[in-house]
Amino acid sequence: MNLVTLERITKQYGERVLLNNAELRINTGEKIGLLGRNGSGKTTLLRLIAGLEGPDRGDVTIWGKVRVRYLAQMPDLDDELTVLETVYQSDAPLMLLLQAYEAASLALQASPADVALQEKLIQLSERMEREGGWTAEAEAKSILTELGITQFQAKVGTLSGGQRRRVALAQVLIDPGDVLILDEPTNHIDADTVAWLEPFLQKMTASLLMVTHDRYFLQRVANRIVELDRQELISYVGSYSDYLEARAEREAQLLQQEEKRQVQLRRELAWLRRGAQARSTKQKARKQRIEEMRNIRYDKADDKVALTLAGRRLGKRVLEASGLSKAFGDNVLFRDLDFELLPGERIGVLGPNGAGKSTFLNVLSGRLASDSGELSWGTTVELGYFDQQSEELIGRESETLGEYIENIAPVMKTKDGERVTAPQMLEWFLFPRGEQRNQIGTLSGGEKRRLYLLRVLAMQPNVLFLDEPTNDLDIQTLTVLEQFLDHFTGTLVVISHDRYFLDRNVDFITSFEDGVVGTRYPSPYRPRTQQKEEKKEKREESREKRSEQKDKPRKLSWKEQKELEGLDEEMPRLEERVAELEGAINEAGADYQRLAELSAELEATNLQLESVMERWLELSEIAEGAI
Repeated sequence: MNLVTLERITKQYGERVLLNNAELRINTGEKIGLLGRNGSGKTTLLRLIAGLEGPDRGDVTIWGKVRVRYLAQMPDLDDELTVLETVYQSDAPLMLLLQAYEAASLALQASPADVALQEKLIQLSERMEREGGWTAEAEAKSILTELGITQFQAKVGTLSGGQRRRVALAQVLIDPGDVLILDEPTNHIDADTVAWLEPFLQKMTASLLMVTHDRYFLQRVANRIVELDRQELISYVGSYSDYLEARAEREAQLLQQEEKRQVQLRRELAWLRRGAQARSTKQKARKQRIEEMRNIRYDKADDKVALTLAGRRLGKRVLEASGLSKAFGDNVLFRDLDFELLPGERIGVLGPNGAGKSTFLNVLSGRLASDSGELSWGTTVELGYFDQQSEELIGRESETLGEYIENIAPVMKTKDGERVTAPQMLEWFLFPRGEQRNQIGTLSGGEKRRLYLLRVLAMQPNVLFLDEPTNDLDIQTLTVLEQFLDHFTGTLVVISHDRYFLDRNVDFITSFEDGVVGTRYPSPYRPRTQQKEEKKEKREESREKRSEQKDKPRKLSWKEQKELEGLDEEMPRLEERVAELEGAINEAGADYQRLAELSAELEATNLQLESVMERWLELSEIAEGAI
């Protein structure tokens, strides 16, 4: 069933055309991922469907009583409302009931002797019972808790920016309507929360249209990809990997068509150069066709560039930190921390929001003073720091894009000695020559992040800190960044919740999830909470399987009895070995070859222990059933 239809949509701002005769259908059950470069018009398209803007030409049709819900990148929330009052903000009947009940409950807390309020709350409680309000309230609190919000009566105005966004996300997840629109839902939420959000959206009955650059998230949630490319919407059925295959086929077809067009154009130009007289109508039409062919803009998709700038020499000593501590009031982020960086290391930093990851990089870079400890950087280090706030852009809104890059790097060199100008670099980062005279203040948020990333890389650092580089950057820009990192020989430290980006670009992971940082694990790495949950699920599946297979109680055979006795002895031995290996990993320091060997043995030992425990449970249950 069709829910939303866009026909011949055109939208532009000033001279910038974002959509030109664009078409789109959103149907029941679809989970659509919307892709496109920063500044191409993705957010504008979402706002058109949500009814917050109108097209210059064309029609946006919301069929029947279809309800559309929208989560913006920067949600507008009422600072005076509580968290619960905010998430109940909707015109759905059940949400209106929850709003009324919450308001009456708060009013009665303020005036407990008010008889009229008491009677009203009783009536609302009866309606909550009849209409499923208690279940909806429990679900709302459960979603908030999963998103890391537990202070339900806190005023929205007291929350941090990340908490406000999670409250807004909870609001639309609690009441998604018939079509749910999400603009960057995975920005500023940690890996555990993203892992919870994926199956939630998969099971949701509402249709989904989302903008996200988290490629694992797209792969697991989307069943259709729509790409906004050069003012048009191109649809691909299937997951993100299906889209990549179909897009490659489309590019090959376009290339073939372009080759044919070039052959035809050369023939027509040869005819024109022979001095054909344009007397007849046919000859005039032919000349006009040649001119049109010359002006055709071939859609060659994304230029694939290898951003291989010449690197600065990096000595044997990069960074040594000892005894670092940092706290804000009673909130201790890390204490007595020792940390070392070596040449060529590539480290990812994981951990929940608020754990201190950005503070950690700010202390290492010298932007923020530690409470105690010492830092010692190597003399050859040239640090490039891509921070979350893009601080280098503050106060530069009137500068043009070209000026911003040329001021620090008018000419650069590649590893092969080729000279690269600032305009060329801007083109590599998807800023065409015509746009390079625009002022920074005219850029979208994602385009500003892309420009700032270029500036950091153009300084040719040999040590690179990236703090949440995937937030607000489109997949095309991430691809260019990843190409750069493929050839980057310096030291890299990345904070990110984007599992795809980390798996692709780092060798080791250090995690803040236990309140400390320092121990390194080979990448890819799963948070311990996820590992424990997976083991729990496997045990439950094993028990269920054994329960289904068990027809009647039986006794252990003599062989099984001996096996059970052996397992009783083997389990403590394996548990002791696991503890020894974990201790050895913590003491391995910067010996990463040793770390890899220990981690591999630890994983194998854990698997063996799990297998032994499952067999022990199976035999123990048989023995107990026979008693």
